Amino acid sequence: MGKRIVDLSIAIEASLPSDPPMMIPRIDYVDHAAGATQMLDFFPGLKREQLPGGLGWALEFITLTTHSGTHLDAPYHYHPTQDQGKRAITIDEVPLDWCMSDGVLLDFRHKDDGERITADDVRQELDRIGYALKPLDIVLVQTGADAAWGKAEYLVKGPGMTRESTLYLTERGVKVVGIDAWSWDRPLPFLAREFQETGDPRVIWEAHFAGIEKGYCHMEKLANLAAIGRPHGFTVCCFPVKIKGASAGWCRPVAIVDDL
Repeated sequence: MGKRIVDLSIAIEASLPSDPPMMIPRIDYVDHAAGATQMLDFFPGLKREQLPGGLGWALEFITLTTHSGTHLDAPYHYHPTQDQGKRAITIDEVPLDWCMSDGVLLDFRHKDDGERITADDVRQELDRIGYALKPLDIVLVQTGADAAWGKAEYLVKGPGMTRESTLYLTERGVKVVGIDAWSWDRPLPFLAREFQETGDPRVIWEAHFAGIEKGYCHMEKLANLAAIGRPHGFTVCCFPVKIKGASAGWCRPVAIVDDL
């Protein structure tokens, strides 16, 4: 028996139109030639020709949000309280045992962009794959939206979860979930249009706001879920970067699959 490790993340890249303009990362690259110049300042008396090939270190300066790239949202992202009035935890307070557990893959690629993934949909998919949820399972939602990563249309691709379907998971002890789309909710333009048409504020960020009632974490901008190759029987690891008091942290989630 061998183990496969499946990378479920996207890379942080500069200038891609797959985020709103204010959230697009910027990366300034310091190449080896520029690094050599920096090293001359750090080591007085050093001559460039004394460095291997006249070159020094390389490094990068990155400007981005904690929600850029594949990331894990903490309950604090959704509201200052969780679990009906308790202080919401930030990303540095997320228990690490939430972030490594048995994985469950739910396939909703048949749903249209902007369509709701309801609690009934979740129940039917669990029945289809023959799985009963247990506490601390990590549930991954496959929409197929990751195929549009790197393009502007990524922002409006895929169905999304609702308040009721999110609570269906968290009421069964699920603490971490994830989706291969920009948002755990339906794409924001669909929510905005529905709010304009109905005036009903309950449509706004309903799946996120479910965390006010029952705290949970979700990953957004997952990718490569099809490569897992099975709906359950694998392990997910998704430890976030520890940022003090933050609403989210970047992570590189993987699925660990035992192949016969």
